Amino acid sequence: MATYNKRGYKTPKEKEDNTFIEDVKVDEKDSTTAGVFNSLDQTASKTEEWVANNQKYIFGIVAVIALVTVGYLMYQKFIVAPKEEEATTEMFEAQQNFQKAVDGGTKSDSLFNLSLKGAEGKFGFKDIAEKFSGTDAGNLANYYAGIAYLNTGKYAEAITSLEKFQSKDMILSTLAVGAIGDAYAQQKKSKEALEQYVKASEMNKNDLTTPRFLLKAGQTSLALGNKADALKYFTEIKEKYENTPEGSTIDGLLGLAQ
Repeated sequence: MATYNKRGYKTPKEKEDNTFIEDVKVDEKDSTTAGVFNSLDQTASKTEEWVANNQKYIFGIVAVIALVTVGYLMYQKFIVAPKEEEATTEMFEAQQNFQKAVDGGTKSDSLFNLSLKGAEGKFGFKDIAEKFSGTDAGNLANYYAGIAYLNTGKYAEAITSLEKFQSKDMILSTLAVGAIGDAYAQQKKSKEALEQYVKASEMNKNDLTTPRFLLKAGQTSLALGNKADALKYFTEIKEKYENTPEGSTIDGLLGLAQ
């Protein structure tokens, strides 16, 4: 039997399916990302559990930290700050007498003693260092007291006071070490003096203190009969600090050390 199409009739085309959806099953074990998130979830759960079980302990630590912080701030505000201010006020008169003594005069010894012991109803450096220890002013009083003792011939007391002085100011700290050397030198303890001079010369290299204590180290080495070390210290002044007051007279000392 013959088949035919009616006019105008077209055989319908099969509908194209352009959708490509692939049903892929992802094994969780093969997914790095999934593994990481699972691990994070487990860790978070364990952390939450630990926090829940240790809340009292955690809150106790936080409370202690808070108390310590508040206590420190209160201590600084209501104890340290007023004490610092009082020490600074007390030290003014002592500083005035100290400066007058340094500036020179026939009464320098008595002025140094006044700065140590106090005057006009104010404490001297000795009492300030003791009564206001822990303050910046009390610490500085140790330096002043050490220099005052050194200038009044009390060398053991000078060493004790200067050794208590601590400062981030490299010039002052270097001068303190050098002054300890001077106190030992006055006691005829040349080896101890040399040790302090060398230490001071190596601290904070500069044109003010370094040549000063290199010179003293060289002179002390000469006195001890150690020309090799003396030559080393004098040569450093010649090569690095020739334009300083110490450098201007170093040639003669170099001759003695050679």
